[in-house]
Amino acid sequence: MAEKVIVKAVQRDTRGKNENRRLRAAGKVPVIVYGGGTESFAATAELKDLAAIIRSDSGINTVFGLDIEGQGINDVIFQDRQIDAVRGRLIHADLRRFAKGEKIEMTVAIHLTGHAIGLQEPGAVLTQVMREIKVLCEPANTPESIDVDVTDLDHGHSIHVSDLKVADGIEIHDAPETVVASIVIVQEADLEPQLEAGAEPEVAGEAPAAEPEADGGE
Repeated sequence: MAEKVIVKAVQRDTRGKNENRRLRAAGKVPVIVYGGGTESFAATAELKDLAAIIRSDSGINTVFGLDIEGQGINDVIFQDRQIDAVRGRLIHADLRRFAKGEKIEMTVAIHLTGHAIGLQEPGAVLTQVMREIKVLCEPANTPESIDVDVTDLDHGHSIHVSDLKVADGIEIHDAPETVVASIVIVQEADLEPQLEAGAEPEVAGEAPAAEPEADGGE
Protein backbone atom coordinates (compact mmCIF):
# COMPACT_ATOMS: atom_id res chain seq x y z
CA MET A 1 0.00 0.00 0.00
CA ALA A 2 1.17 3.53 -0.72
CA GLU A 3 2.04 5.76 2.21
CA LYS A 4 -1.05 7.64 3.31
CA VAL A 5 -1.14 11.37 2.61
CA ILE A 6 -1.82 13.51 5.69
CA VAL A 7 -3.44 16.95 5.32
CA LYS A 8 -3.50 19.32 8.29
CA ALA A 9 -6.76 21.17 8.97
CA VAL A 10 -8.15 23.58 11.55
CA GLN A 11 -11.76 23.50 12.72
CA ARG A 12 -13.52 26.87 12.40
CA ASP A 13 -16.59 28.39 13.97
CA THR A 14 -17.17 31.35 11.65
CA ARG A 15 -18.75 31.04 8.21
CA GLY A 16 -19.97 33.34 5.46
CA LYS A 17 -18.90 34.68 2.07
CA ASN A 18 -16.55 37.32 3.48
CA GLU A 19 -14.81 34.77 5.69
CA ASN A 20 -14.48 32.35 2.77
CA ARG A 21 -12.98 35.04 0.54
CA ARG A 22 -10.45 35.88 3.24
CA LEU A 23 -9.46 32.23 3.56
CA ARG A 24 -9.04 31.77 -0.18
CA ALA A 25 -6.92 34.89 -0.42
CA ALA A 26 -4.63 33.32 2.23
CA GLY A 27 -4.26 30.12 0.15
CA LYS A 28 -6.70 28.09 2.20
CA VAL A 29 -9.87 26.18 1.30
CA PRO A 30 -13.03 26.05 3.45
CA VAL A 31 -14.22 22.47 3.88
CA ILE A 32 -17.17 20.71 5.51
CA VAL A 33 -16.49 17.32 7.10
CA TYR A 34 -19.39 14.82 7.21
CA GLY A 35 -19.93 11.30 8.52
CA GLY A 36 -17.91 9.21 10.91
CA GLY A 37 -20.83 8.83 13.31
CA THR A 38 -20.58 12.44 14.51
CA GLU A 39 -22.04 15.81 13.54
CA SER A 40 -20.62 17.68 10.56
CA PHE A 41 -18.30 20.62 11.14
CA ALA A 42 -16.46 23.33 9.20
CA ALA A 43 -12.70 23.46 8.84
CA THR A 44 -9.95 24.92 6.66
CA ALA A 45 -7.07 23.22 4.86
CA GLU A 46 -4.21 24.38 2.65
CA LEU A 47 -5.14 24.69 -1.02
CA LYS A 48 -1.78 23.23 -2.13
CA ASP A 49 -2.33 20.07 -0.08
CA LEU A 50 -5.85 19.37 -1.40
CA ALA A 51 -4.88 20.30 -4.97
CA ALA A 52 -1.99 17.82 -4.86
CA ILE A 53 -4.40 15.02 -3.94
CA ILE A 54 -6.78 15.92 -6.79
CA ARG A 55 -3.85 15.87 -9.25
CA SER A 56 -2.63 12.45 -8.03
CA ASP A 57 -3.20 9.21 -9.94
CA SER A 58 -6.22 8.27 -7.82
CA GLY A 59 -7.54 11.86 -7.79
CA ILE A 60 -10.75 12.48 -5.89
CA ASN A 61 -10.96 8.75 -5.08
CA THR A 62 -7.92 9.08 -2.82
CA VAL A 63 -8.46 8.18 0.83
CA PHE A 64 -6.25 10.49 2.91
CA GLY A 65 -5.77 11.44 6.54
CA LEU A 66 -7.21 14.74 7.73
CA ASP A 67 -5.22 15.84 10.76
CA ILE A 68 -7.68 18.11 12.55
CA GLU A 69 -6.12 20.21 15.26
CA GLY A 70 -7.34 18.94 18.62
CA GLN A 71 -9.13 15.89 17.16
CA GLY A 72 -6.41 13.71 15.67
CA ILE A 73 -6.26 12.08 12.23
CA ASN A 74 -9.42 10.92 10.43
CA ASP A 75 -9.66 8.97 7.17
CA VAL A 76 -11.58 11.06 4.63
CA ILE A 77 -12.39 11.15 0.92
CA PHE A 78 -13.75 13.88 -1.36
CA GLN A 79 -17.56 13.83 -1.29
CA ASP A 80 -17.97 16.95 -3.43
CA ARG A 81 -15.90 19.90 -4.54
CA GLN A 82 -16.37 23.32 -6.10
CA ILE A 83 -13.97 24.69 -8.71
CA ASP A 84 -13.69 28.33 -9.76
CA ALA A 85 -14.82 28.31 -13.41
CA VAL A 86 -12.47 31.15 -14.39
CA ARG A 87 -9.30 30.35 -12.46
CA GLY A 88 -9.78 26.56 -12.36
CA ARG A 89 -8.95 26.55 -8.64
CA LEU A 90 -10.53 24.55 -5.82
CA ILE A 91 -12.60 26.93 -3.69
CA HIS A 92 -14.64 24.55 -1.48
CA ALA A 93 -14.77 20.86 -0.62
CA ASP A 94 -17.05 18.45 1.20
CA LEU A 95 -15.13 15.60 2.82
CA ARG A 96 -16.60 12.31 3.99
CA ARG A 97 -15.13 11.00 7.23
CA PHE A 98 -15.07 7.26 7.98
CA ALA A 99 -15.88 5.67 11.30
CA LYS A 100 -13.38 3.20 12.74
CA GLY A 101 -13.87 -0.22 11.09
CA GLU A 102 -16.12 1.17 8.34
CA LYS A 103 -15.54 -0.40 4.92
CA ILE A 104 -15.99 1.29 1.55
CA GLU A 105 -15.99 0.11 -2.07
CA MET A 106 -12.91 1.28 -3.94
CA THR A 107 -11.61 0.76 -7.48
CA VAL A 108 -8.08 -0.66 -7.58
CA ALA A 109 -5.76 -1.07 -10.57
CA ILE A 110 -4.66 -4.55 -11.74
CA HIS A 111 -1.00 -4.92 -12.74
CA LEU A 112 0.31 -7.97 -14.61
CA THR A 113 3.81 -9.16 -13.66
CA GLY A 114 6.13 -11.82 -15.05
CA HIS A 115 6.57 -13.24 -18.56
CA ALA A 116 3.88 -15.77 -19.51
CA ILE A 117 5.14 -19.18 -20.66
CA GLY A 118 2.44 -19.24 -23.33
CA LEU A 119 4.11 -16.35 -25.17
CA GLN A 120 6.70 -18.82 -26.50
CA GLU A 121 4.12 -20.06 -28.99
CA PRO A 122 4.21 -18.40 -32.45
CA GLY A 123 1.54 -15.71 -32.71
CA ALA A 124 0.78 -15.77 -28.96
CA VAL A 125 -0.42 -12.50 -27.42
CA LEU A 126 -1.12 -11.68 -23.77
CA THR A 127 -4.48 -9.93 -23.49
CA GLN A 128 -5.46 -8.03 -20.32
CA VAL A 129 -9.25 -7.88 -20.22
CA MET A 130 -9.62 -6.18 -16.79
CA ARG A 131 -7.40 -3.27 -15.78
CA GLU A 132 -9.15 -2.41 -12.50
CA ILE A 133 -11.37 -4.14 -9.99
CA LYS A 134 -13.82 -3.19 -7.22
CA VAL A 135 -12.91 -4.13 -3.66
CA LEU A 136 -14.55 -3.56 -0.28
CA CYS A 137 -12.18 -2.76 2.58
CA GLU A 138 -11.30 -0.30 5.31
CA PRO A 139 -9.80 2.89 3.82
CA ALA A 140 -6.50 2.34 5.62
CA ASN A 141 -6.18 -1.14 4.02
CA THR A 142 -6.90 -0.10 0.44
CA PRO A 143 -4.16 -1.62 -1.77
CA GLU A 144 -2.40 0.63 -4.24
CA SER A 145 -2.83 -2.12 -6.84
CA ILE A 146 -3.41 -5.86 -7.18
CA ASP A 147 -0.43 -7.59 -8.81
CA VAL A 148 -1.09 -10.72 -10.87
CA ASP A 149 1.80 -13.06 -11.75
CA VAL A 150 1.22 -14.44 -15.27
CA THR A 151 4.43 -16.52 -15.45
CA ASP A 152 2.59 -19.88 -15.54
CA LEU A 153 -0.15 -18.72 -17.92
CA ASP A 154 -0.16 -20.90 -21.04
CA HIS A 155 -1.94 -20.32 -24.33
CA GLY A 156 -5.58 -21.34 -24.32
CA HIS A 157 -5.83 -20.59 -20.60
CA SER A 158 -7.08 -17.57 -18.63
CA ILE A 159 -6.75 -15.94 -15.23
CA HIS A 160 -10.10 -15.19 -13.61
CA VAL A 161 -11.18 -12.90 -10.79
CA SER A 162 -11.43 -16.00 -8.58
CA ASP A 163 -7.67 -16.53 -9.04
CA LEU A 164 -6.70 -13.14 -7.60
CA LYS A 165 -4.94 -13.03 -4.24
CA VAL A 166 -5.77 -10.20 -1.83
CA ALA A 167 -4.92 -9.51 1.80
CA ASP A 168 -7.19 -10.44 4.70
CA GLY A 169 -10.01 -7.96 5.22
CA ILE A 170 -10.34 -7.15 1.51
CA GLU A 171 -13.37 -8.42 -0.41
CA ILE A 172 -13.51 -8.48 -4.21
CA HIS A 173 -16.86 -7.32 -5.62
CA ASP A 174 -16.50 -8.36 -9.26
CA ALA A 175 -17.91 -11.69 -10.53
CA PRO A 176 -15.50 -14.61 -9.85
CA GLU A 177 -15.82 -16.00 -13.39
CA THR A 178 -14.77 -12.73 -15.05
CA VAL A 179 -11.61 -13.09 -17.17
CA VAL A 180 -8.71 -10.89 -16.09
CA ALA A 181 -6.07 -11.96 -18.63
CA SER A 182 -5.53 -14.69 -21.21
CA ILE A 183 -3.13 -15.90 -23.91
CA VAL A 184 -4.59 -15.95 -27.41
CA ILE A 185 -3.04 -17.11 -30.67
CA VAL A 186 -3.36 -14.53 -33.44
CA GLN A 187 -3.58 -16.12 -36.89
CA GLU A 188 -2.30 -14.31 -39.97
CA ALA A 189 -5.21 -12.60 -41.66
CA ASP A 190 -6.42 -14.08 -44.92
CA LEU A 191 -5.83 -11.26 -47.36
CA GLU A 192 -7.83 -12.79 -50.23
CA PRO A 193 -11.56 -11.99 -50.17
CA GLN A 194 -13.91 -14.91 -49.87
CA LEU A 195 -15.83 -15.04 -53.17
CA GLU A 196 -19.09 -16.71 -53.81
CA ALA A 197 -18.95 -19.61 -56.23
CA GLY A 198 -18.83 -18.35 -59.81
CA ALA A 199 -18.57 -14.67 -58.86
CA GLU A 200 -15.87 -12.48 -60.35
CA PRO A 201 -13.99 -10.03 -58.09
CA GLU A 202 -14.62 -6.32 -58.59
CA VAL A 203 -11.69 -3.94 -58.91
CA ALA A 204 -12.24 -0.67 -57.09
CA GLY A 205 -12.60 2.24 -59.49
CA GLU A 206 -12.94 0.05 -62.56
CA ALA A 207 -16.04 0.61 -64.66
CA PRO A 208 -18.08 -2.50 -65.46
CA ALA A 209 -17.42 -3.99 -68.90
CA ALA A 210 -19.87 -2.86 -71.63
CA GLU A 211 -22.33 -5.46 -72.83
CA PRO A 212 -21.93 -6.40 -76.52
CA GLU A 213 -24.43 -4.74 -78.87
CA ALA A 214 -27.20 -6.94 -80.20
CA ASP A 215 -26.49 -8.44 -83.59
CA GLY A 216 -28.63 -6.54 -86.00
CA GLY A 217 -27.37 -8.40 -89.05
CA GLU A 218 -29.65 -8.65 -91.95
